[in-house]
Amino acid sequence: MVSPSACARKLLSFFPFLLVLFDLQFEGVESGINVDVDKHLEMGKKLLAAGQLADALSHFHSAIDGDPENYLAYYRRATAFLAMGKSKAAIPDLSRVIELKPDFTSARLQRGQLLLKQGKLDEAEEDFKKVLKSSPSVQEEKEASAQLVKSDEMQRMKAQGVQAFDEGDYATAETLLNLVLETCVWDAEIRELRAECYINQGEQGKAIGDLRAASKLKSDNTGAFFKVSKIYYQLGDHEMSLSEIRECLKLDPDHKDCFSHYKQVKKLNKQIQSAEELIQEGRYEDALSKYQGVLKTEPNVPYYSALVQERTCHCYSKNQQSTEAIKVCTEYLQKEPSNVNALKDRAEAYILEEMYDEAVRDYETAQQNSENDKQIKEGLDKAQKLLKQSQKRDYYKILGVKRNAKKQEIIKAYRKLAQQWHPDNFQDEDEKKKAEKKFIEIASAKEVLTDPEKRSRFDAGEDPLDPESQQGGHPHRGWNQWQGFNPFGSGGGFNFKFHYN
Repeated sequence: MVSPSACARKLLSFFPFLLVLFDLQFEGVESGINVDVDKHLEMGKKLLAAGQLADALSHFHSAIDGDPENYLAYYRRATAFLAMGKSKAAIPDLSRVIELKPDFTSARLQRGQLLLKQGKLDEAEEDFKKVLKSSPSVQEEKEASAQLVKSDEMQRMKAQGVQAFDEGDYATAETLLNLVLETCVWDAEIRELRAECYINQGEQGKAIGDLRAASKLKSDNTGAFFKVSKIYYQLGDHEMSLSEIRECLKLDPDHKDCFSHYKQVKKLNKQIQSAEELIQEGRYEDALSKYQGVLKTEPNVPYYSALVQERTCHCYSKNQQSTEAIKVCTEYLQKEPSNVNALKDRAEAYILEEMYDEAVRDYETAQQNSENDKQIKEGLDKAQKLLKQSQKRDYYKILGVKRNAKKQEIIKAYRKLAQQWHPDNFQDEDEKKKAEKKFIEIASAKEVLTDPEKRSRFDAGEDPLDPESQQGGHPHRGWNQWQGFNPFGSGGGFNFKFHYN
């Protein structure tokens, strides 16, 4: 790809040659009686040839100030403007040249070409026709004839494109407008019309590009800023939408549509930011409430409805409301089955519900869509360990509590089961042995789950009482080791003894 600076250098390299031709063509023409004007023109020409465009422009300004009737000064300044990429500024100067010297075909041809690029086809055709009627050079006649044919072709394709758009055939309209814009590159209206074609075909990103270009080509571009803001809003980029609508209000603070949309976007943006801040603070209930407010502010745009559902899934999962999390996450994943965040959130909720197979599947699906996510890898490892562990002994299931149960819930469940399965409650020898085994499991579960360090190891997939997996843990206790243990004390005191027959 050729850099802009290289293009500029190449373009400027032709100026000395063009200026020599120009001087030969108009040799002997009196440029003005003011000697200072001639000096400015000569110095400007040299600077222009050297590529010092700003300095050249300054001299041409001075020449025009010294002699406002000097058509050559206007033409040279137009040339400088074009070299600087300021075509809009060049057109008034070329028009002034034609006004002062109507038979100056080079200026008229140049203006026609610029008008053609702007999409002002009728005006461009008029210039090309007048060039052909004014005894042009062979090269000028050839160029004017070619441009006139091109202008006629653009008129035809533009009319066909507009007709196709009006009939709702946006694909055909887009194709025709593409061809028009290859020539009429500065036609703001055609760009806006093509943007509408893109919008109707669901290609909002392309529409934004055309609308941005149109906003630079028109002096009143509030409409373009408004449309771009609306597109960003529909796409869910509320921050960019807010930025664009502010640009509209900078140009016209009283713009009715822009101000109304600004209030809507600002409110929505603030609600979403507040909800995310609450999530960062771990205030999930408040965040849920805030996101419900988002849904009330904007119930009609699908992106925001999906966002509320996805963040609700996240809040429920993080708040350990596993049942609710699984329900909402599943509903969301039916529409967005590869959403990594929702898969992770549902996997965490599945773990809380001890649905380890499902958790493993969600983490594996998430990993397929985000291979380098460390959180997914850690979650998958944990879920796989818990799945393996669940096939052996699960202390939470033994006590009948959930994985997020508080210590007091664990102790309460333990006391109830210990009382139920106390061996002294059974007389039959077989039943007593069964009760002893059950009582040991209950006591072991209480030992692990009320000890923060042991519980943490167990939650990570390691059984701290299993000789095969423990690292420095205690071996399993036999029934005789639990004699004298009070299952109903707060800390497990030794207040009474068991009796045997």
